[in-house]
Amino acid sequence: MAQGDSLNFVEITPENPPNMNLIRVALDVPLSTLFDYKVNDAMQLAIGQRVVVPFGRKEVVGIAMEWVEQSDLEMARIKTIVRVLDDVPPLPAETLALLRFCSDYYHYPIGMTALAALPTRLRDIEPIVLKQSLVYNLSEAGRALDVEALPKRRVVQQRILLALSKASMTGTQLRELSASAPAALKLLIEAGWVEASPQSPLSNSLPQAGERTNEKGNFYSLAHTLTSEQQHAVDAVTQTKGFACFLLHGITGSGKTEVYVHLMDAMLRRGGQVLLLVPEINLTPQLENYFRSRFPDVELVSLHSGLADGERAQNWLKAQSGAARIVLGTRLAVFTPLPKLSLILVDEEHDASFKQQDGLRYSARDVAIFRANQRSVPIVLGSATPSLESWHNAQSGRYTLLKLTQRAVQPATLPMVRCLDVGQLPLQDGLSEPLLTAIGTRLQRKEQSLIFINRRGYAPVLMCTACGWLSECKHCAGKMVLHLKDRTLRCHHCGAQQRVPHACPTCGDADLKPVGMGTQRIEEALQARFPQARILRVDRDSTRNKGAWDAMRKRIHDGEADILVGTQMLAKGHDFPNLTLVGVLNPDGGLYSADFRASEKLFAQLTQVGGRAGRADKVGEVIVQTAFPTHPLFQALRAHDYAAWAKILLAERQSAGFPPFMFQVLLSAESQQESAAMAFLRKARNAAVELKKQIEVYGVIPAAMPKRANHYRAQLLVQSDSRKSLQNFLREWKPQLDAMPTQRIRWSLDIDPLEF
Repeated sequence: MAQGDSLNFVEITPENPPNMNLIRVALDVPLSTLFDYKVNDAMQLAIGQRVVVPFGRKEVVGIAMEWVEQSDLEMARIKTIVRVLDDVPPLPAETLALLRFCSDYYHYPIGMTALAALPTRLRDIEPIVLKQSLVYNLSEAGRALDVEALPKRRVVQQRILLALSKASMTGTQLRELSASAPAALKLLIEAGWVEASPQSPLSNSLPQAGERTNEKGNFYSLAHTLTSEQQHAVDAVTQTKGFACFLLHGITGSGKTEVYVHLMDAMLRRGGQVLLLVPEINLTPQLENYFRSRFPDVELVSLHSGLADGERAQNWLKAQSGAARIVLGTRLAVFTPLPKLSLILVDEEHDASFKQQDGLRYSARDVAIFRANQRSVPIVLGSATPSLESWHNAQSGRYTLLKLTQRAVQPATLPMVRCLDVGQLPLQDGLSEPLLTAIGTRLQRKEQSLIFINRRGYAPVLMCTACGWLSECKHCAGKMVLHLKDRTLRCHHCGAQQRVPHACPTCGDADLKPVGMGTQRIEEALQARFPQARILRVDRDSTRNKGAWDAMRKRIHDGEADILVGTQMLAKGHDFPNLTLVGVLNPDGGLYSADFRASEKLFAQLTQVGGRAGRADKVGEVIVQTAFPTHPLFQALRAHDYAAWAKILLAERQSAGFPPFMFQVLLSAESQQESAAMAFLRKARNAAVELKKQIEVYGVIPAAMPKRANHYRAQLLVQSDSRKSLQNFLREWKPQLDAMPTQRIRWSLDIDPLEF
């Protein structure tokens, strides 16, 4: 979308034309239409306002989209709006136009598109009542209290009291200290040690030129001096008039965040709002704290799924009113109404998390580019390893390329990368002797190491040595992973789990052995080799409890962990100054995958995880254990040469006819009967061929995971070298798909798919 032909969208007129009492309403139902309702003369209704309407036997919330003079239905059959929800301002015309565009481009029902863009609380038929924001301080008794005299079991209370002794804090900030902070805070208030008071709105003021701190001693936004490359990037964006898309290609540790800060400062001084999109919820709290420290008097809100419904709605309304000047969020935040929007920043723009994989399958990055164009403001896409689509656009001149080639903190340099040939080295529980020696050296120096393996659990599969039985999932075409700590086998695809059998279910032999390596097994092996080391495992299992990851990150920063063992959770966005060694285990699966994007993703992943090493004044090293050390990917990785690797991949994509030189749509279907899914897709393929459009229609094939959760899955790929031609085809094909009988079948269209 962002790289091809733009589509037209309907202009929304918010005025209530005279003599009209019919309104078209968007409802959260899987039908590609708006619904007509009558409006009583006494109702004050504006386009974009939420309304409660009768639908079937219940009342639901909808959004008023447009006035109409007449309906295709008989007036007697048209129902009347129950009530208008005027508790919050209506959605602006710009947001409605954006939602219409997304519905049109992604071929998803307009009602489901529009309602999904609202916070959950605003989809409720009950009017929203906002709680007053509170700020917490120590009382006089609390200031006189000897915190260390409290019983040691009250560790969270101690943490809160110590934090409040330094500064006032909001409930959101206190919750970041611990998952149990709300309960501990309640006890502290009852004891009379902490007081709550209404939070005063921030002044949204910025310092005068030359000022470095405010009266509280906080550093203001421009306290850091930029490098010449950073300054060039800031100047290029701030001097732009109207829409422009910039690709900020900066090596890991080059100070992209510092560029964001200076760009924010410039736009805030002009009276604007800034939207910063990040790929994952794990990155949001630390970035939020960082930007609050740099803009202490500016209203900043975050929007992500980890917030409570009420808090998310409140933050969304602050953004919609213009009170929140900086909005930091994950992909859904791209739809937030921002009346003073002046700049959009997309951090780690290559990350697949920006692509929604169910429902409205939109790319937040591409929608952000369309929105910037719609609003005539600049947008900056930042990454150390840009997506090939964005890199191709920068090379062709559609985007402006900005480069950061040096690490921002001196004398920090890029880590040295070594590739060890595991075909020539014996492995002890998946670890080579050179890697173990390097870890031991870091332990002697009191430095930290990170062992990266993108496989959680103890081992990928359990096997019987007698008959070859494997722990396969009964519900999926995959294996059940061994989790030794609780002695379970778990399927990471459908969630099924069972106890580890005492003997082989097939032959009864008791000799069952784990095959392959997971984070738990690596943790165990390292603990046996380095018994004095403090080892911290970071994966989805160890961070499942709320607040666990925040606590782990604090331990790492405080030097309370010597060796980290983790998955991709540790690969990006984290700055651990004392981390000097990264070991990568078994990355070769991405080299010869059926997914044509696999090697692109692998290079990005290894660059990101390798970039955690040597970010301060200590030299970093990356050791990769691979069976293919001479592969061009590893050659480019050793040279830190993304451009060379991208050139190879783009040449391959062009010769093979893949994106970014082609535009794709994937039709997926699943059913409990394999034949039903395949039959539906064959009918869909025949219909596509009969339309005789400028497209390429592939054959029907099973999905990469052909069975998941007892459903058989298959897919059909259609592509074209013209985005416009593909969209014209979809406008004729989609109604035919809607008309096909689909009993016991679920199907979906994915425009610009990332996963197959």
